[in-house]
Parts: sequence; structure tokens; C-alpha cells
Amino acid sequence: MSKTSAENVRFAVLGPVLAWFGEREVDLGSPQQRAVLAALLLRRGQQVTVGELVHAVWGKERPAAAVSVLRTYVSRLRKVLEPEREAGAGPRLIVSAADGYQARVSEHALDLHRFEHQVAEARRLRAAGETAVAGDLLHSALGLWQGTPLAGLPGPLAAAERARLAEQHLGVLEFRLDTDLQLGRHADLIGELDGLTGEHSLREELWRLLMLALYRSGRQADALAAYRRSRGVLVRELGIEPGAALRDLHDRILTGDPSLDLVPPIARPGPAEPARPTPSAKPSANAIRPAQLPADLRTFTGRHQELEEVRALLPGGAAPPAAVVISAIGGMAGIGKTALAVHWAHEIAHRYPDGQLYVNLRGFDSTGSVVPSEEALRTFLDALGVPPERIPTTGLDAQAALYRSLLAERRVLVLLDNARDTEQVRPLLPGAPGCLVIVTSRNRLTGLIANDGARPLTLHPLAPGEALDFLHRRLGTARVTAEPKAVDDIIERCARLPLALAVVAARATTNPHFALAAIAGELADSRSNLDAFTGGDLSADVQAAFSWSYEALSAPAARLFRLLGLHSGQDVSTPAAAALAGLPPRQVRPLLIQLTSAHLLTEYRPGRYSLHDLLRVFAAEQARTDGAPEERDRAVERMLTWYLHTANAADILLSPHSARVPLDPLPPDCGPLEFTTPEQALHWCETERANLVAAVHLAAATGHPGIAWRLSATLWTFFHRRLHAHDWYSTNQVALAAATAAGDLPGQATAHNHLAGALMTMRRLEQSITHFRRTIELNRMLGNSYNTAMGLSNLGTVYLEAGQLRKSVEYLRRALARIRVADAPWAKALVLANLGDAYQRLGLFDQAIDCLKEALSVVHALGDHWIEGVALDILGTVYFRLRRHDEAFENYHQALERHRGASNRGRQCETLRNLGDLHLAVGDRDAARSCWQQALTLLEEVEEFDHPEAETLRARLRALDSPLPTGNPAGTRPCPED
Repeated sequence: MSKTSAENVRFAVLGPVLAWFGEREVDLGSPQQRAVLAALLLRRGQQVTVGELVHAVWGKERPAAAVSVLRTYVSRLRKVLEPEREAGAGPRLIVSAADGYQARVSEHALDLHRFEHQVAEARRLRAAGETAVAGDLLHSALGLWQGTPLAGLPGPLAAAERARLAEQHLGVLEFRLDTDLQLGRHADLIGELDGLTGEHSLREELWRLLMLALYRSGRQADALAAYRRSRGVLVRELGIEPGAALRDLHDRILTGDPSLDLVPPIARPGPAEPARPTPSAKPSANAIRPAQLPADLRTFTGRHQELEEVRALLPGGAAPPAAVVISAIGGMAGIGKTALAVHWAHEIAHRYPDGQLYVNLRGFDSTGSVVPSEEALRTFLDALGVPPERIPTTGLDAQAALYRSLLAERRVLVLLDNARDTEQVRPLLPGAPGCLVIVTSRNRLTGLIANDGARPLTLHPLAPGEALDFLHRRLGTARVTAEPKAVDDIIERCARLPLALAVVAARATTNPHFALAAIAGELADSRSNLDAFTGGDLSADVQAAFSWSYEALSAPAARLFRLLGLHSGQDVSTPAAAALAGLPPRQVRPLLIQLTSAHLLTEYRPGRYSLHDLLRVFAAEQARTDGAPEERDRAVERMLTWYLHTANAADILLSPHSARVPLDPLPPDCGPLEFTTPEQALHWCETERANLVAAVHLAAATGHPGIAWRLSATLWTFFHRRLHAHDWYSTNQVALAAATAAGDLPGQATAHNHLAGALMTMRRLEQSITHFRRTIELNRMLGNSYNTAMGLSNLGTVYLEAGQLRKSVEYLRRALARIRVADAPWAKALVLANLGDAYQRLGLFDQAIDCLKEALSVVHALGDHWIEGVALDILGTVYFRLRRHDEAFENYHQALERHRGASNRGRQCETLRNLGDLHLAVGDRDAARSCWQQALTLLEEVEEFDHPEAETLRARLRALDSPLPTGNPAGTRPCPED
């Protein structure tokens, strides 16, 4: 790398880990590879050993070839960060150092160093009385943060650093807020502080700042109410009173202490600075008129019909329209949306004399660097001449309001390029007539069309004549007319896609001595890459045969084949393939038929398809080489979203009254399955079980932690009832790691909860208790009272299974008290049933019957067979122990009926075991054998693990021919001691 290149490289860790040479972003590769770079950068030029790097990326779950893989990551990083080293020029950026590596990077090249340097300087300036300058510097420092630090990186180092940096960020944010208060910005801070105290309710400094801001804004009563809220949170969550600083401020507010009034910072002598004007909503004669449009393409051609459509949106003459005009130009990647939008914008720019604003929202950037609405607004406000200190810091709504005010009574053209969705666009829309907004997006912005009156225009490939004109403009008429056959071949092979035609034209232009026929021949050959498959070995010959078959496919079938290589499950159904492709099933079925006819896919059961292992590898290679990264990422996300929403639809039928995991809205090209009966839902879950497990792993591996933990959580009812404990456990292990890496606290809380549930099913009770306790802790931090109550209930249940009955009753009663307040009937019935079980094991039969009958009255109203079956089974046990055998038989049989109706395999086994005990107690050995054998058969059908109860049942069956024990009545299980 040359010295100049080395000086121009910049790195970011305060958000996604990114790197740039000047303005060009570098592709840093996989999350694991980025984790290696982050570990080196965070060591600030010090050596990091290989062992430390391996631990940073994989922790205790290191693969067997971890060191080899690590060295590959370092090699790849060197290639992308040291491009000029291939020629032997310049120093290395990543150097080998003893048993490890060292990153030789200028400190100022790292955003974290700049952040820390600016904060240190701000503290010095504040101490020196330069409060205003310190405040500006703190705003600048915090502006370096682009979301969760080290976002999306795996490994223990990233998790630990995320927590440390998040705490550091919060501390600096508090310092900035305190500085703004000293500068008299108390009224502007109230909204921001109110939100922060809700998010970080245990941080007393934030409460202090909120109280002071309210008081200085003349809202003494609200300041005192804020103190009461803070005290309530601290007492409820931690059992402590507020600290001395908060109590002292409360007392001083009560007495109206004059010392709380704002004391303006002392102005330091210096050169006079002209006052900055406050932005006005109305344009002035010297108002800034931005002109941000990109250059129009000199070679733009075609799109005559589309241009006529967008021109028709504007009234004739120079009169402004009566309302904001919004044009939403959509279409696939490379179709020419931006070129058309920019060309039209230049054509009509003279009709918008107050300026043109432009931003690339990067909605489908391969690095995931989507521009948030707040950042785009700040860019626009800056372009409109708003000084930084006048831009509201209280959030998106305040910034959007200022933006709309500035554009009122102005005529401005706004071009929003490459938008991801309506939510990203809506804050950037002017509020008054006279402006034009042009939006381009690969997504159909349905919300913008339906709610904001946007006029959609979807681009398609160029017409044949337009494609020919395109090449005439790029290559010259003489060259095109000299080889008409080759030109036709080029147009055909480029599918009349402007981007493809532009790439081919660029190659032809830079090689003017190449015949167009030769370039057309390259196109014909390059798609199969047969040269890469020559070498005489069998695998090469197979791949060559695959290539020929692949090349014979229609374009839609080839695309589907490539995308199927991204599917990580054992097989794929027609609806799942449709989700992957973003097409309706009716359009996907003919493509699947093409693939099976070409022997690239096997329909081994009606509607279910599988890929040979070698074909899967080949398809994945084609996806990497033929498909755009954005397409791959969207297809994987769409498929994962389809699995998540379909699993949620199944869970609604399997457990209609339990709490749902919040889901993001579906993309428009993803339609999940719907079920009409629980049996249908359960059949789908069983059929897709391996694919669902694989989808959780794929979501975590491809940067979708939210889908990973939500999908695993949505499957818990199915896993629990069907005793798929290892699947339940493994998916939530993956979910927890993904949520932890992403800093997603709700995801961590949910994954800990379900890990604990799986561990309890597997009788690993101590580990289960640990995870349930962590669930409660996290939900308390998040302020989620319902989930906290359910965590207490689950902890009580695992203590019940562990035989610690007094503890079980304590936690279940605490949970019940909270749930009664929350008015959650299903949860209340569940807790009452478990509390009834704890009481019956303690021999407190009256209390047990009261709880169980209340639970049954609740679930009768809900129509929930699951909890009804649980309560009936426990009530049967109560009557069994009271020697009221007829009532016990009746309740056990009803419970068994409810369990079967709910497809609850685990509970069927428990009730059959109990019913066998009861039959044995009344002397019916054959009936006891039948019940226990049925229960054992159900458990032996579980292939994942040998259920702990299975051996107990085998022992009972073996003992049936032995003499009956004396003492306690047969089948009466002794009550466990607490």
C-alpha cells in the first residue's frame, strides 16, 4: 500500500465495522472476518496473539480448523486493505508480530479514537469555561456513532466490547446533556430525556437531568412527578431509595431554591462573532438554493413512454402544482431507475427555482449501510443553510418539522434515490404544495402510494429498439451497423437490461479493436465458465455437465436454481421456493418443473424437492457469481421471514392464547401459509422441522439475529408439546448467541427463557434455573412486567420439578400476584395450575383444589385445551391421593382427551403414567400395563433423545409381575420433601 493510500484509509467500529479508502468503501467480508479486524483495531496498535484472535471470534466453540481459518481471514483482509502490496509497494497495514498480528493504523483513522479525543477535549474546554465550544464538540463526538457498536459481529470479544462501549456512550451522552443544560437548552432536552429515562430507567443521572430541565422550563410539578416515577422504579426493581443527589434535587425543587436557576456560562474574551440568523420558514432574497442533482448521463436514451408518464404529473406551463407531487419509480436492480429519475429531474429543474435536494438512501447497499431518515434530514437541513446548533436534537419528528417549515412556500425538487421502504421516505416529504418529490426504489412503496398519493412507475427492460439506440449512443453508429448479428446477440444476452448493456458497452469502448462478434461470443461462453471445468477429473466433468444444463434453463428457472443453493434445509416445498424467489406459488411451479426436467432438482414427494449435494454446491456458486449480492440477501431474508411468519401462523393455532413474539411487517413479495386447524399447523411444523431448525442457524449466520431469536421463540409450543427438546435447546443456543452479538436485550431475554424451558424438559434443572434467573433480570432491565412475571412463574415451575416445593410456591405466588394485575387470563390459568401442583405435592389439598378449579374456570372461557388438560391431570392426582378414585379416573380421562386434542405428547405421557398408577392402585394390572406401554411408545417415538421418564416406565413394566409392595397404596407416589 502506498503511503498515500495508507493515510487515506478510515475505519469505523461505532456501528457496523466498516473501512474506506477516501470515499470508497471496502468490502471487509464475512462477520467473522470483520471480527478479526475489529480485534486488531481495538488493541490500538498492540500485538494480538493468534489464540486471542481465535477466542475473540469463536470463544469456546472454536472449530477444529480455527487457526487455519483465522489465517485465511487475515490474508483476505490484507488483500482488500493493502491492494498495492501485490506490486510490493508501501508498508503493510496488518503485520505479523511473534505469535500474532498487529494493525498499524493511525489513531485518527479510527472513529473510536476520534470520539475519545473529542470527548477528552470537550471535558478540558468545559473545565476551562468554554461551555459552548465543549457542547458543540460533544454533539460532534456523539454524531460519530452509527448505531450499536460492532453491530452484527459474532464472538465474546464483540459482545464484551459492545457492552463496554454502550456504557461509555451513555456516560458521554449524560455529560453532553448536562452541558446543554448549562447552555440554557433545557426546553429542547425534555423530550430526549423523557425517552432516555424510559429506556434506562435505573440511571439516576438521567432522572436528575430530566427533573432539572423540567424545573428550569417552569414545570415544577412535572419535575416532582418525575422524581416520584424514578423512586417508584428504583424501589420496585431494586428495593432501594433514590441516591443523595436525586433526593437533594427533589428537596431543592420543593423549596424553589434560587441556586437551581440557570447561570449563563461566563463568556471568554475573544474576537466578536456575528450572530447566526435563525432559519425562517419563508424564503428570503439571499436564501440558500441547493443544487445537489447528480450529473445527467450524456448518453441517456430511450424510456420515451416512461418519460411521457412522469411529465404528465406536472401541470402545463410554469404554474406550480396545487399539492406536493410524488413520483415513485420502481424496478429491479440495473433497470435504470436512477438514470431516468436524474434525467427527468434535470429536464424540469428550472421549474423549481428554490433548489434541488438529492440523497442516495442506499436502501439496498450490499454492506447494509442504509441511510437513516435522521441522517438524510440533517444533510438536507445543512444544504438549506441551517447552522448545526439550530438542528433539533430531540429526535426525528422535530427535525422533520423544521424541514417542512423551511420548504413551506418554496418550490424545491427533492430526489430520494434507492429508498428501502416507505418509513425511510416519509419524514423526507415536504408538507406544503409547490414541491416535487421523485423516489426510486427496488421495492414497491405501497404505503407511499396508498397513503401519500405517490404515482407509481415500474420500469421494465428496454424495448428492443431502445436497446439498439442505447448501443448506438455508446458505441457509435458505424460500429453497431457494421455487425448487426453480433449486436442482436448482445442485446438478447443482456436481456435488454440497461446495466448489463452499459457494462458490455464499456468493455467494447475500452477495446475499440475488438470485434463485437468476439464480445458476443464472450457473453455466450462466460456464463458457463467451461474453461474452469477442464482438467480431466470426475468432479470437473460433472460440473461441466451441470453448467450445460444450467445454461439451457430459462432465466427465471436459472434464477430459482441459484436461489435454491442458498436454502440451508434438507429439502424445500413449493411455497418455500416461492418465498425464496419472491414469486407466487403458481409462477414458481412451472419453474420447478423446468428444473426437474433438466435433472437439476428431484421431486421426491409431491410438492417437495431436494438437491443433490454437488448440485447444491454448484447452485450456491452460481448464486455467488451470477446473482447480485442484494438479490441473494433479499432472497434469504424473504425466505427466513416466510418461515418466521408461517411458524407464527401455526403457533397461533397451537397456542392461541399465549403471548406472541412481536414480528416486523411482511415484505410485499412474501406470503406466508395460513392454517385452518391445529392439525394442519402441527403437520406443517413436523414436516418442516429440519428446515425450521436450519433456518434459525442460517438467520444467525447471515446477519438476521432478530429473525433467529424470534423464529426459535415462535417454535417453542411445537417443540415443547412434541418433546423435540434438543431442537428447542440448540435453536435457542444459536438465538442467544445471535442476540448477544447484536446487543439485542429482548432477544437475549427470550432466548434465555426458552433455553431454560428446554433444559427443564431435559432434566438439567440447575442450568435451567440459571437461565430463568437471567431472563427475569433482563426483563426487569427492559421494564417488561409481563415477561418478568412469566419468568417468576417459570422459575417456580422448575423449582417444582426439582422438588423444592416451598421455593416453588413462593415464586408462583409472586408471579400470580403480578399476572392478576396484568389481566392475562391464559398466563393466570397456567400459574394457577402449577401452583395447584405445588400445593398437592405438599399435601395441601384444599388449596390445590381451589387453584385448579379457578384455573379450569378461566380456561373453559378461553377454550384452551392445553392448560385445561394440565389442570385436569393435576386435579386427578389430588383426587387419587385423597382415595377418591372415581373422580380421579374421570379427571385423568378428560385430561387425556384434552392432551390429544392439543397434540401435547409430553402431557399425554404424564397422564398415561398417572392413569396406569391409578389402575394399579385399584388392582387392574392389565390396564396399568396398557397405559404405561402407550406412554413408553410415545416417548420412544422421540428420536432426538432418550427421555428421562422412559426408563422409569420400563422399570414399572418390568416390575408388574413382582409382588405388590406393602405400605403405601400401590401407585401413590410419595410427596417429595422440600
